[in-house]
Amino acid sequence: MRTPVGLLPLFCALWMFAGAPGLPASVNALRGAVVLAGASQAQAPSSPAGARTQVVEVPPLQAPAPTPAPGNTVAVVSTSMGDVTLELFNDKAPVSSENFAQYAREGFYADTVFHRVKAGFMIQGGGFTPTLAEKPTRPPIQNEATNGLRNVRGTLAMARTASLRSATAQFYINVADNRRLDHTGYSPDEFGYAVFGRVLSGMDVVDRIAAVPTRSTAGLDDVPVEPVIIKGVQIRQ
Repeated sequence: MRTPVGLLPLFCALWMFAGAPGLPASVNALRGAVVLAGASQAQAPSSPAGARTQVVEVPPLQAPAPTPAPGNTVAVVSTSMGDVTLELFNDKAPVSSENFAQYAREGFYADTVFHRVKAGFMIQGGGFTPTLAEKPTRPPIQNEATNGLRNVRGTLAMARTASLRSATAQFYINVADNRRLDHTGYSPDEFGYAVFGRVLSGMDVVDRIAAVPTRSTAGLDDVPVEPVIIKGVQIRQ
């Protein structure tokens, strides 16, 4: 009997899968495996003509927050716009770090303000009340600008007047790299400003403070229109 043409491939497949009489079982098993493999390949879906493979982009990993070096003090500056966590460089700037920590422990910074803020430059505070009355301080400290630390974005430094050794309680945080504030020599214009810490977290808060509207008032420039209050500074270690 002649096998219909349409059934011939199916008959051959069944013959190979079932095995031919008289052949060793190992040969028939191999033939069955070939048939099954061919069937599984035939069932694999194919992409439509002209279709492109979609590339799935993995989001970049977030950089871990900086961690303080062993032995360095951590301080949290709580403001009306959020918290800023600082590392104090006890090893590189021991005088400035201890000075800041002592003022913090005494509660000096509570209810002071960031009285001078400049976008693209820095934010300065820790010396004036919300009514812009300057608070009395201890005597000035040593200027540690020769410690080799740079005024780069996110660093914490001592504010002072034109006098080289005039820093007391006021501090500033660099919003940009301000290399012109670094120590480059020993003349009054070159001595620089002492860096004594850095921001561990809350740089977004610093940036927001730097961007608030300002005005000139009470003999001061770049004063926030709405006071940015320092609620307090807590020393954590």
